[in-house]
Amino acid sequence: MAFMLMEPTNQTFQELIGNGVKYQVPRFQRDYAWDREQWEDLWSDIETIKDEQYHYMGYIVLQRKSQHDFEVIDGQQRLITLSLVVLAAMKNLQLLIDKGDEADENKERLRVLIERYIGSKNPVSLKVDSKLSLNRNNSSNFKTICSTLEAPNKRGQTNTNKLLNKCFKFFESKNMGNSGASCAEFIECLSSGMIFTKLVVQDDLNAYKVFETLNARGVQLSTPDLLKNYIFSVVTKNDDVSDDELNELDESWSEIVSQLGESNFTDFIRYHHNFQAILVTKKDLFSSVRKLVSTPEKAYQYLHSLSQYAPVYASLLNPHDEWWANQDVIYRHVKKYLEGFELFNIKQPFTILMSAFYQFSSEEFITLSKYLYILAIRYNVICHLSPNEQEYAYNQLAIKIHSKEFTRASHVKNSDLFKKLYPSDESFFNAFEFHKMPSKRSAKKIRFLLAEIETHLGHETDPIKTTLEHVCPYNPDGDWDDYFGEGVNDIQDRLGNVVLLEKDELKRARFEDKKKAYLDAHYPLAQQIASYDKWNLQNLNAYQAWLSKQAVETWKVSYR
Repeated sequence: MAFMLMEPTNQTFQELIGNGVKYQVPRFQRDYAWDREQWEDLWSDIETIKDEQYHYMGYIVLQRKSQHDFEVIDGQQRLITLSLVVLAAMKNLQLLIDKGDEADENKERLRVLIERYIGSKNPVSLKVDSKLSLNRNNSSNFKTICSTLEAPNKRGQTNTNKLLNKCFKFFESKNMGNSGASCAEFIECLSSGMIFTKLVVQDDLNAYKVFETLNARGVQLSTPDLLKNYIFSVVTKNDDVSDDELNELDESWSEIVSQLGESNFTDFIRYHHNFQAILVTKKDLFSSVRKLVSTPEKAYQYLHSLSQYAPVYASLLNPHDEWWANQDVIYRHVKKYLEGFELFNIKQPFTILMSAFYQFSSEEFITLSKYLYILAIRYNVICHLSPNEQEYAYNQLAIKIHSKEFTRASHVKNSDLFKKLYPSDESFFNAFEFHKMPSKRSAKKIRFLLAEIETHLGHETDPIKTTLEHVCPYNPDGDWDDYFGEGVNDIQDRLGNVVLLEKDELKRARFEDKKKAYLDAHYPLAQQIASYDKWNLQNLNAYQAWLSKQAVETWKVSYR
């Protein structure tokens, strides 16, 4: 596919909108969404132009359709709002004309400004052929403002068109000049002072290639918008989709995005892709999705699948999501595993869990979650092994679940793919034996891990209700330096130098005093440390070796 990106150029709003150029917001691009907060920010920026002459508005990304016709890929919210500012200033001019204030001169000013910034009027209908055409939901409302300089007052307006009208009225209320000349001067100052960096995509648009190229350059585009444009263009390829059907699809899409949020959207699309097709990187994701969604029928199926799995992914991200409460009660057992994934920011298992949610029974899903959680602690948290190798294996496992080749958690556990990833007891023990975690930054993670071991040893422990106690103080004083001896400066972040207590009141107390508190605390790990006569490097090493044995049993997939 031909693809070329012109080098970016800086242009004023006046240069962008002039010279007979027309801009089309794609039919399925996101609706107008700016509200008062953004309008107020923009007005503040406009006011700075009086003193600073220029204000930078960021990137605008366009696709060239013909010499003077462009589609707006990114930047429509800014283009629309600036156009509404200009229209509001023109409304002020119209009010002066209506009052008979320099009527002839102001009519001429208004005619020139409309042609320069808004578009030419049809001499018969007096409707404006706008330079900027909006999407299917905003187009009619915006054209009415352009043609009449009035916000339409219709019943049953959509929220997005209410925003368009409120925006127009918001700027209409601002002081843009008390005479025709000052209103025209305001528009000229605004349009020549707002600077955009224009990027133009030539030839046929591969929206996904644009996304990757521009994000690599630091230009953040909205993934949901780009993907929606492509999918909906495929759905409507044969021009046989009614407005009612499109509205339903639109609502479905909005629901998907609102459930996930834009920040999680790309990951969702990738994990969704990777449980049904060969693994792709973020770089190749969108071109691969494009191959999956090649016909209207496949586009419909894809949209349905996204709607089906979006709540699953959103709830995997959030163990406390109310969605879980609406599932079978057994699913509540997944919470502890999801809390572990969330705490350590581990998302790789989601490909498998998404694939399994509708394929496995609830009991099998919980068991699978447990296996993946144990593997995550061993593989990701303690052993720090290759995420790329893990992602490849998870992709293969997820596809086997999706295709119904694997129908039980044991099929996953007993597969060569899983076994190859699973660190042996010896490897896990060795990695744990001298493991460090920065206790100041990772206190919550350490409490979580130690609480898991405590619970395994029969002492049910809620990590939230505990505090982290350093046996040898994190910043030891001279007495502790002398007492501990060699290695005192290297052990602050060793897992063997911290225990859980309900309260941390011991601070720099002597080890003899700490031992008494540990024995009274009923925490097995603290009591194990209290079994040592002295706290030094030799005994810390011995204790962490003992702790490693407990870890091996705490996070263990049984193959007996």
